[in-house]
Amino acid sequence: MAARKPRKSGKSAKPEKYERGTRSYTMSHIRGKDTSIETLTRSYLFRRGLRFRKNDRRYPGHPDIVLPKWHVIVFVNGCFWHMHEGCSKHSMPKSNVEFWKAKLTRNRDRDRRQRAELEEMGWHVITVWECELDRKHRDERLSRLYDEIIGVSH
Repeated sequence: MAARKPRKSGKSAKPEKYERGTRSYTMSHIRGKDTSIETLTRSYLFRRGLRFRKNDRRYPGHPDIVLPKWHVIVFVNGCFWHMHEGCSKHSMPKSNVEFWKAKLTRNRDRDRRQRAELEEMGWHVITVWECELDRKHRDERLSRLYDEIIGVSH
């Protein structure tokens, strides 16, 4: 028997970044808490003297940072996973589009619902986006976050 030649697709697409099956494995190992942007934000707030609870399961959405003294909740969101609209870090994957669109839309809708619940409970909710914590904007955003927290009346 003759050896088979690999199929060529009609498109001259760029090669896949991952081998088949590897992307799913990689995506499944992305952490849901204690991400680098959460750690960065918590570290900054702690250095500024604020004390908080992290990932408190008593509240809708298990907020990343809960500051009971100030009655403030902070979510530190990744732009991809939470569909940050108008952000260059959020783009819809090109493969398995139906799955990703449904999943990311569910995430965004859940975030909105949980935010509304927390606000009904009397909490001031602040969202910090991943793109706001890049090197260029980090200092300004964290300083503004601190001011937002401190500025909230008890």
